[in-house]
Amino acid sequence: MSNERQAEQVRNGNGFIAALDQSGGSTPKALRLYGIEESAYNSDAEMFDLVHGMRTRIAQAPAFTGDKVVGAILFEMTMDREMGGKPTAQFMWEDRGVVPFLKVDKGLAEEDNGVQMMKPMPELDALLERAVKAGVFGTKMRSVINAANAEGIKAVVAQQFEVGKQILGHGLVPIIEPEVTISIADKAAAEDMLLAEIAAQLDALPEDKQVMLKLTLPETANLYKPLVDHPRVMRVVALSGGYSRDEANSRLSQNTGMIASFSRALTEGLSAQQSDDEFNSTIAASIDSIYQASVAG
Repeated sequence: MSNERQAEQVRNGNGFIAALDQSGGSTPKALRLYGIEESAYNSDAEMFDLVHGMRTRIAQAPAFTGDKVVGAILFEMTMDREMGGKPTAQFMWEDRGVVPFLKVDKGLAEEDNGVQMMKPMPELDALLERAVKAGVFGTKMRSVINAANAEGIKAVVAQQFEVGKQILGHGLVPIIEPEVTISIADKAAAEDMLLAEIAAQLDALPEDKQVMLKLTLPETANLYKPLVDHPRVMRVVALSGGYSRDEANSRLSQNTGMIASFSRALTEGLSAQQSDDEFNSTIAASIDSIYQASVAG
């Protein structure tokens, strides 16, 4: 029953998906933006304690509820920890009304044919079994496209859907994320290629299966509308990709049916040095602006 309610919220809920899944490589930068320098911790364990504190503070903020935050993507170590005295995924759904997702990829391989595929995930089945037991609804995995290279883009999308089918086999909904780097000169051409490859893979999925897509905000507004409307797609969400929150919100509001799944743009302006009132006010304003952009389309 809970799963059906979560699916309904993800499919039709107003709001956005918060990306709270900074991994080991991106955590120092996230903490630095939060006002915690690398000199403040002496080990990975201390670093992860600090970033879990940041995520917990966000999740416990009064504005962080299912009214405007449809779901949240968690890092594996976040899923394994607690918030509010409960396992994190359970806390997200039971206490905040926010659908929990899990980042499952293990990072990026070296660039080849203008793209970075996902590194192998030999322990994925075991991780997915743990995620199901923890009450997680879906997963997220990221590849990167750095050039309009047809062969590379085809390979990235094929890998994403191959792993996506493995995830579907565990009863979880995969968020497929082939990110197009926002600074490349041929971004629009890469997005046209990506659209065609994703559409072909979606058409080949069984009729009773649905995936989600997490895509870079496109150069051409509503480029991905055919994917939003595709019967095998539960929801299309947008990554901020390095755009400022204002720029990301502006682009998002021009894309009908897409909602946000922002990470850095969500935490922009937050600081460990803020009082609880200041912090809660800042995150509330951030959540509201991203919510408004997500429902604008």
